[in-house]
Amino acid sequence: MTAETLRTHVPPFDRDLWRGIWRIADPKITLASVASMILGAALAGYDGAISWGWLAITVLGIFCVEAAKNASGEIVDWDSGTDQALRDDERTPFSGGKRVLVDRLMSRGQLAVVAGVFYVLATVAGLLIVGYREPLVFWLGVAGMALAFFYHAPPLKLSYRGLGEVAVGLAYGPIIAAGTYLVQRHTVSADVLLASIPLGLAITAFLWINELPDARADASAGKRTLVVVLGHARAAKAFAALLAITWLGVVVLPFLGLPLGIWGALIGAPLALRAARRVLRFPDVAERLVPAQQATLLSFVLLAVGAALGVLLVG
Repeated sequence: MTAETLRTHVPPFDRDLWRGIWRIADPKITLASVASMILGAALAGYDGAISWGWLAITVLGIFCVEAAKNASGEIVDWDSGTDQALRDDERTPFSGGKRVLVDRLMSRGQLAVVAGVFYVLATVAGLLIVGYREPLVFWLGVAGMALAFFYHAPPLKLSYRGLGEVAVGLAYGPIIAAGTYLVQRHTVSADVLLASIPLGLAITAFLWINELPDARADASAGKRTLVVVLGHARAAKAFAALLAITWLGVVVLPFLGLPLGIWGALIGAPLALRAARRVLRFPDVAERLVPAQQATLLSFVLLAVGAALGVLLVG
């Protein structure tokens, strides 16, 4: 069989299917959950030894929840019409959804199966932790799974009702960080909850900036994000205020009893300042927002990594 014949016998959707799964996994967006896990694990490591096996299962479970949320959310956004309403000039590498249905990488049925598989894998990982490591993780797991599913899905449709930003702040701040800490230490400390608040706000800011290019399409499909509600100009000011509160929160943390090394998080502050300035100048020009999106992403990653290294190395 020649190479050409082999190519013609391979179902054309197979390659697209894997490309679609890669988009659903979306490594650059997955950095949000990774950042929260890094912070939770670092604070757990500051208080005692790390169980690397259980940390790996925690990472796997949270990754699967995130991929499942992305997949099920694509279906809801497709059904609402918001993905189809987005113009090419409004697309950026960080916004506009995963577009696996718009670009015909998967069918709706295939995407539903992918979502189901990831939700099942996340549930298995969670039950392993609940059954063999820490039963109290069950409640955080249920909360996280519910926020992930109902972020898009009816009847709650949080992201369609101006509540998506709150859901993201809770999930990527306290829930993931506290859950990671709980698996390791069998308790949740006030320190991890306090430290997770600025990180949750920083990740909410990343969602916020990514909603700016989507605002017109979202509004046309009835998706009432806070950016849609406020409009571009006021949303840009709210973005800058959100970042200011984030970094002020980091400064305050040691005065609330956290290790001084938590100030290592401030390494990300200059990038956040750069992002805020750019968003205030170009709130409604998608192409001009891309550098600010990149800076916002890097700022929250550096917040988590800087805080983690500071706590572990400096204390």
